[in-house]
Amino acid sequence: MDRGSFDDFVATRSTRLLRTAYLLTHDRALAEDLVQTSLAKAWFAWGRIDGQPDAYVRRVMVNTYSSWWRRRWNGEVATAELPERAAAAGHRPEDVRVDDRTDLWRALARLPRRQRAVVVLRFYEDLSEIETAEILQCSVGTVKSQASRALAKLRLDPTLSPTSDEERVR
Repeated sequence: MDRGSFDDFVATRSTRLLRTAYLLTHDRALAEDLVQTSLAKAWFAWGRIDGQPDAYVRRVMVNTYSSWWRRRWNGEVATAELPERAAAAGHRPEDVRVDDRTDLWRALARLPRRQRAVVVLRFYEDLSEIETAEILQCSVGTVKSQASRALAKLRLDPTLSPTSDEERVR
């Protein structure tokens, strides 16, 4: 691929890459840094990328984020506030109504990084299990189990739980 195609790629994909990076990092500045770093790495490898630059850049982005996360993780998870309501047992996904997208973004940010990456790639980027496994360099079974665990945690997240019996019936 030529360098002109890289410019076209950046022009057409940068907004989507930034959204994906934000969902991974949950921080606008870190997301911008992640996209910039990933695109810089892609620039140097551009001539060697075989026809799937989207997959390559997403893989670079996830790997770079994982590397950053490993270096700075200290075992503590900060939250801005304590949840006010507990999730009731037995909620089905179709029972959950998200009134505010920020609740969903916050819930995603509370997931472990691997589960968050699987959810972002599978359901936000709409990749198949196989494509997600290739990007994360793991088995399809791992993608399935991580997605299952992540969705179970999201179902039980108090900020995403319905607050009344009326909402549960819908």
